[in-house]
Amino acid sequence: MKKLTAPLSREDALSLRAGEHILLSGTVYTARDAAHLRMLSLIAEGRPLPVDLEGQVIYYAGPTPTPEGRPVGSIGPTTSVRMDAMTPALLEKGLRGMIGKGGRGQAVIDAMKKNGAVYFAAIGGAAALMASCVTDLQVICWDDLGPESVKRLTLHELPLIVAIDAQGNDAFAMGQAEYLTTAE
Repeated sequence: MKKLTAPLSREDALSLRAGEHILLSGTVYTARDAAHLRMLSLIAEGRPLPVDLEGQVIYYAGPTPTPEGRPVGSIGPTTSVRMDAMTPALLEKGLRGMIGKGGRGQAVIDAMKKNGAVYFAAIGGAAALMASCVTDLQVICWDDLGPESVKRLTLHELPLIVAIDAQGNDAFAMGQAEYLTTAE
């Protein structure tokens, strides 16, 4: 299993292949629908984003309240397609990776190929396991959004699958094709 440290370089992203299992450590940021809308507003106004997205990874997650003595509560992935309309603009700002669940639309895949980015699938239903990989959490901005505020996470070996690589290869489509071939 390949080990990576975020933030990611373009070369890191280009080296990954759809279906590959990785362990991700380092710094990533959480952001979901409401935070994405605020980032798009800032871009439209020509104002700086609260985080320089160059090489960064966004985890589509809204952690539950933090229990005593832990850095984070459960932190499972959000369905990624909810961010699809907003993702290409963030990829243009240097976003290198995204973590979520489910597939992505063609416009996002095209933007990933153009910008050398990768999409990781996290395991749905394993939010407590994922929380055990978070060693630190800091709210960066928009605390008024509660669980949807932008947070900086420090990760240690979060297990992920390369769902869509920077060449546009899609592990979901590959798995369906393989299933249909063997089912005949």
